[in-house]
Amino acid sequence: MKLKVSNINILLFFVFIFSLLLPVKSFPAETENVQISFSTGKKYLLNRDDSWYKFKIGYEKGFLGFISHTIQFGTNGTNFNYIQEGGQNVLFPFTRMTADLKMNERHNLTFLIQPFEIYTSALAKRPIVVEDVTFPEGEPINLKYGFTFYRLSYLYDFQKESNKEFALGLSFQIRNASIVFASADGELISINNNIGPVPILKFRWQKSLGESAWIGSEIDGFYASGRYITGSENDFEGAIIDASLRFGFELTDYLNSFLNLRYLGGGASGTDEDENKYTDNWLKTFSVSLGFYLQ
Repeated sequence: MKLKVSNINILLFFVFIFSLLLPVKSFPAETENVQISFSTGKKYLLNRDDSWYKFKIGYEKGFLGFISHTIQFGTNGTNFNYIQEGGQNVLFPFTRMTADLKMNERHNLTFLIQPFEIYTSALAKRPIVVEDVTFPEGEPINLKYGFTFYRLSYLYDFQKESNKEFALGLSFQIRNASIVFASADGELISINNNIGPVPILKFRWQKSLGESAWIGSEIDGFYASGRYITGSENDFEGAIIDASLRFGFELTDYLNSFLNLRYLGGGASGTDEDENKYTDNWLKTFSVSLGFYLQ
């Protein structure tokens, strides 16, 4: 049972980091001409003091656990509990990658890559109906729950001080869902793939704790219900909440480390108007990770 991270996503992420580092070679040798100030106003290596923009790269690695997770495909389908019946009662590796661009001290663009692919195996404790496929009791089942998403956010920072942040904005998220139920012998299989946009409200806050320590929080959230609010011809309900609390330390002029506690939950319930498929899918997770910011 494992969580797989796309090798292509990781490669693109580090190529992006490398491309940001390339201009450092062309900077003047005098350190007084280069600086980026996010937390303490010290001198950094990636951005010049006269630049109107500043870069920040973030990376987290840790573990993720499920608090609850149920899914149902089809009005006559089984309401399947992934924790009790699908092997999601253990911890899984967790990875998260971000790139921030701050412009004119107030405007922030953030790009997030959130891999989320869980692979487990289990024996059916009862007959499991997934749309028109029935897995008999005792059948070995291989399960994939993929919900990787990509998020682009804009934030406006209301704080003038460089060592503080209080920002509000909007996010645009694209989900890349791939959910599979398959018998071990491959005779029975149900595959549900879906790509869709999700608009989200965003909040971010950070404050210094002394000379080198800091605390911060970040929340992305959205809830909608009803056919008119969601824009669907059918009654539909959807929600997401991605909330974190992090404690960090400035290790060097250009490197911050942090411990991050995160809650990620949400889901959807309703009938897809294009494929006329009923889905009820809700989950709650927590994660603990260690990360760094390269500034």
